[in-house]
Amino acid sequence: MLSVDAVYTTRVLQDLVRINSVNPMLDPSAPGEREIAQYVGAAMETIGAEVHYHEPKPGRVSVVARLRGSRPGRSLMFNAHADTVDVAGMDAPFSGEIRDGRVCGRGAFDMKGGLAAMMGAVKALADAGRPHGGEILLAAVADEEYASLGTEDLLQRYRPDAAIVTEPTALDICLAHKGFAWFEVTTRGRAAHGSRFDLGVDANMRMGRVLAGLDALEQGLRARPPHRLLGPPSLHAATLAGGSGLSTYAASCRLQIERRTIPGESRAAVTDEIRQLLRRQVERDPSFEADLEVLLVREPFEVAEDAAIVRALTEASTAVLGHRPAYVGQTPWMDAALLAAAGAETVVMGAAGAGAHAKEEWVDLASVHQLAQCLAEAARRYC
Repeated sequence: MLSVDAVYTTRVLQDLVRINSVNPMLDPSAPGEREIAQYVGAAMETIGAEVHYHEPKPGRVSVVARLRGSRPGRSLMFNAHADTVDVAGMDAPFSGEIRDGRVCGRGAFDMKGGLAAMMGAVKALADAGRPHGGEILLAAVADEEYASLGTEDLLQRYRPDAAIVTEPTALDICLAHKGFAWFEVTTRGRAAHGSRFDLGVDANMRMGRVLAGLDALEQGLRARPPHRLLGPPSLHAATLAGGSGLSTYAASCRLQIERRTIPGESRAAVTDEIRQLLRRQVERDPSFEADLEVLLVREPFEVAEDAAIVRALTEASTAVLGHRPAYVGQTPWMDAALLAAAGAETVVMGAAGAGAHAKEEWVDLASVHQLAQCLAEAARRYC
């Protein structure tokens, strides 16, 4: 079995947490990913990897390190995002301190633990004389926490046969995750003085009809046959804004909706659900006016249990952990969906911990070391 340098992996993880890589789309004062990408690139160059930097937008830097194998074979990408959410309310967000076997700080769990494990795995392969075939691509990507600019850009440049995304899974193997669609509905009314019911049309009241329809739709979604790993689809009314004053009929009301999707649901189908709801309001009241805008859609993800990368990771992690990991689904969206849509057989496995997007965040150090060994062994088997 390949040997992982635990001291190296621990040091790398602490260094990564100490680098501020907050996504500037979430905090305009944040520095973005340039510094952390340069750190990862320099570390991978030291072990003999070929390193490339990509900057699809100024300051938004991803890095890819390529470790070629000793013989022909398949290509495998290890993928982790290097950006984090903001640090509001955190006492020591970039400490990287180890307490009770946990590395603490923003991004330790989501997902610098996964990135450090990837780096430890690539070093293990390099130290062992590159026993794998093909090539390993270590990708530390920008912007997953906002719009996945980094992975979308890399998929224009690289086409790996398979990918392992190291989002946290407590060392289980994730075979599916939900997608989402963001919609904005705007109802139109007519502004008038609050005393002139004969002139005013209340856009807020009209949005109430939409909300009632959405409530019925959401209950219907919960009653649909659930996905075996993810449960049923869902939706919620996320933000609501309308009106300009207490004595004025609202001229417009804006509602933003998030619809969480499961494998098998298409963008067209979930969009049509909202359109049909609005059409029914017009049928009931021809004066009803509303606009629908699709803001962003991310597809759900699923991979078959018998996919080659799933088999390789299962065999490797069973050997490392001493038991077969559970096959699970995850509710949050991940870059795994983009990789799968681009044709890469994709699976997700990450470390244990807690506190993603919370005021206290930590990752279990032992699980990071185990993950590194699982990744290295999976790469040797798959490639």
